[in-house]
Amino acid sequence: MTTATDILGKVISEALKNLYSLDAAPETIAFQQTKKEFEGDLTIVVFPYVKVSKKGPEQTAAEIGEYLKANCNQVEAYNVVKGFLNISLTQSFWIGYFNQIIALPNFGTTEAKADSPQVLLEYSSPNTNKPLHLGHIRNHLLGFSGC
Repeated sequence: MTTATDILGKVISEALKNLYSLDAAPETIAFQQTKKEFEGDLTIVVFPYVKVSKKGPEQTAAEIGEYLKANCNQVEAYNVVKGFLNISLTQSFWIGYFNQIIALPNFGTTEAKADSPQVLLEYSSPNTNKPLHLGHIRNHLLGFSGC
């Protein structure tokens, strides 16, 4: 399954090669989640590339961002905050990514292995000597669905 960091890692590696003649392997590019107060899906810190670019962090980030917009169909927009390049991915990328996930045969499940810890799921059945109420039904349905 192809992730956003796989795609962006390759294109950013190409950008560093073409813009600054820097050979950086895609797996060496560190991605972070973009902070809530800024727009974007992923963030890269450009300070490690400033020495090679011989430019300020904002200008280096802007050049990499422009390269991404021009050469990567999955990038919708970018913004620069000091030495951080915040990247927004297209809606079509996210739709394709979620379709890949949902197509996995065992999506949402984890196979039990021989060394997996055992789990006991206990839930009570209602007392038939008393009247039933919504709390009984809720507990019964939660326990049944968990099993």
